[in-house]
Amino acid sequence: MTFLTVTASVSGLKPVCHGPRGEETCQVTDAQSATFFVALYLIALGTGGIKPCVSSYGADQFDDADEAEKKHKSSFFNWFYFSINIGALIASSVLVWVQDNEGWGWGFGIPAVAMAIAVVSFFSGTRLFRNQKPGGSPLTRICQVVVASIRKHKVELPADESLLYETADAESNITGSRKLDHTKDFSFFDKAAVEIQSDNIKESVNPWRLCTVTQVEELKAIVRLLPIWATGIIFSAVYSQMSSLFVLQGERMDTHVGNSSFKIPPASLSIFDTLSVIFWVPIYDRFIVPVTRKFTGHKNGLTQLQRMGIGLFISILSMIAAAVLELIRLRMVREHKYYDLPEMPMSIMWQVPQYFLIGCAEVFTFIGQLEFFYEQAPDAMRSLCSALSLTTVALGNYLSSLLVTIVTSISTKNGNLGWIPDNLNRGHLHYFFWLLTVLSVLNMGAFLLVSKWYTYKRPVGSLR
Repeated sequence: MTFLTVTASVSGLKPVCHGPRGEETCQVTDAQSATFFVALYLIALGTGGIKPCVSSYGADQFDDADEAEKKHKSSFFNWFYFSINIGALIASSVLVWVQDNEGWGWGFGIPAVAMAIAVVSFFSGTRLFRNQKPGGSPLTRICQVVVASIRKHKVELPADESLLYETADAESNITGSRKLDHTKDFSFFDKAAVEIQSDNIKESVNPWRLCTVTQVEELKAIVRLLPIWATGIIFSAVYSQMSSLFVLQGERMDTHVGNSSFKIPPASLSIFDTLSVIFWVPIYDRFIVPVTRKFTGHKNGLTQLQRMGIGLFISILSMIAAAVLELIRLRMVREHKYYDLPEMPMSIMWQVPQYFLIGCAEVFTFIGQLEFFYEQAPDAMRSLCSALSLTTVALGNYLSSLLVTIVTSISTKNGNLGWIPDNLNRGHLHYFFWLLTVLSVLNMGAFLLVSKWYTYKRPVGSLR
């Protein structure tokens, strides 16, 4: 963030611009562009280190052996996501105003200072934190199981699962990880734990030839998570509409506030998604959880999979709301011949419900996903699994771009304008929203199937 601030404020690194604010023409050199992108990629690298680890590390502060702390762990994920959206609210309101009125130097400098304060705050708690012992590279352990099972693909599995290799100690041989009970699915990988004469277990064990049951179960746990993970991609594609087609839809609507000359930037309506999250997190944590707990008997009210499923359903409603709004908007365009109007006389505030619904869906799906991937990850793979859950956001954006490309390619054949032309008043944007609705319904069906099939992680000695 400091480097980014420098590129926007130091002469030589800052592009030379001419003209009134908001309408500048800037001359940018290759060196300035390169410096700017280096700063952006440094932020991406830092974010990659922070995002998957900060939620896992926060949850690690709660002791699973203490029922009171274990109960509060679920609330932690809710309030963690709440705090992220408080930051997003400040960024999308105060910082946007600063950037527009005071310049990019201040706009980047303020979050740089905030980040420095965050780092100081983080390190000030060093003596208070509970630190889990690092278990080594999870990717290496996964590869070891795959290699060992392929090497022994002709070996027969023993009828008695107790004959599979495991350390005799109470703790597993993976530092910081509890032992995991053997499960019967994905039995091919069990071959990695079958002892054969060439393994020479009396000497040092080669993990590329012989793996423990716990190590095999780590890989199985990751494989079980993948179908659930895949269903998050469609949801993220729906979520990504806030920064793409929702904005294009809003640009064709009346952006004025009442009779004033003030205009609402269509992209700024995403603030209602943030406000929705800030509204729904306390409602969920303080009202929905206690009420549902009375009916289900589950300590969290809803299981993480039930919570995610509700979020997927709400995301369908948001796409229906967007499609219906576009149908009504296009009907007005046809009736009043508004085809070439830059902004038709229909308030952009009619978009608020679709943003608000996506915010509500976030509280159920994204937070549920965050908690689910943490809880179901093997002890020494929690940050890896949190990172895996976050990749759905990136893949959802790519999927959305791919769908737009495919739809545009097909719908513009034979000289047609297509579903999403430059002038949306002559297009069929609602078709794309209906397409996402159908995909979301199919995705939810797939989610229900894999949820029913899912086998929960079971540490050795646990009752469940």
